[in-house]
Amino acid sequence: MVLSPRLHSMYSHAAYCRHNRTTMSLAFQYQDPSLETQWRAILLFGRNVASYKFALASALLEIGPSPNDLVLLEDLAVPYAQHLCRHLQEADKQATSSTSRFLHACRSYNLGTISSDQLRSKTVQLGFQNVIAAFHVVGGAEVSNRFFLDERPDNRGIRITEDFYRLLEAAQAANLPHETEARWRLVETAWELNLPTHSLHVVRDGATETLHAAKGFRRKNITRTQPALNGYQKGRCFYCFRDMTLEVGSSVEADVDHFLPHTLAQHLPASLGPMIDGMWNLVLACPDCNRGIGGKFDRLPSTPLLSRLHRRNEFLISSHHPLRETLILQTGTSVSARQDFLVDAYKEARILRPTAPWEPLISAAPVF
Repeated sequence: MVLSPRLHSMYSHAAYCRHNRTTMSLAFQYQDPSLETQWRAILLFGRNVASYKFALASALLEIGPSPNDLVLLEDLAVPYAQHLCRHLQEADKQATSSTSRFLHACRSYNLGTISSDQLRSKTVQLGFQNVIAAFHVVGGAEVSNRFFLDERPDNRGIRITEDFYRLLEAAQAANLPHETEARWRLVETAWELNLPTHSLHVVRDGATETLHAAKGFRRKNITRTQPALNGYQKGRCFYCFRDMTLEVGSSVEADVDHFLPHTLAQHLPASLGPMIDGMWNLVLACPDCNRGIGGKFDRLPSTPLLSRLHRRNEFLISSHHPLRETLILQTGTSVSARQDFLVDAYKEARILRPTAPWEPLISAAPVF
């Protein structure tokens, strides 16, 4: 088959995107192949044609430890379908396909035209056809550890593995439901708005610490900033790699910080000043690094941290929907262009802040 130049260009771009997503998902897992990282890779970098993966992850985290490691589909169906029904009430488009018998059943339940028993039956029959087999696949290959085994043919269910129980005992376990919900909200918003990718722009509201999708005067609230970014930093402080939590009021609750200080916005060139509030410049930091004794406050971070910011941003871009589109719009369409953007922005900031850059005190092993 011979492709026209335009179709060949489109195909090449799609192939590049798939390759880049695979490369970055492997890089995400390589330096820190922990169970939390593998779980996050599934949710952040796995292929999205429907939101079933998010519903299954939410259901598994909700079920938690069980005295019997075999979970029958009829038992899993209840929390699984409930999560989908809840999201359908907020965003009706939960898949890229225009038709789905299973989603139709969930909508019918929301309308009160079928009972909970009927929904359970439909979920067992229709709801798990592809998601169980595809759950652990990221970039065309499975993650190293499986969180459940598919035993539908023999036992009509899935068997929870020891790795899943270890995941629930990990330091980051409490953050995972919030991160799953935030990722789900981002993906469904991209589908629901059905906007061209160049028009979909995610903006942070600093007063409420929420992200919203914006196009002209059209705006839709999505999710809180912290859980949307936390997974990409593996629940660690961007600067010192200390474990953080999404629990509001905790002494180690993640702060949203501007890598290049927000106080520079009015002094930077007109092309860059308003951009300082962009997603590319927002990181999560522990309270000590952000505002503690010896913390960063409005100082400029040291130069080596610029590479870390670029790597974190590439994780966001490789994840797709809709943070990818926002980062590309803000920083460039290629890796080299995005690197140049960060270097140029940093140079401008250094002119305004010629004092010695701030250096964090590393408190844990680097994980990204």
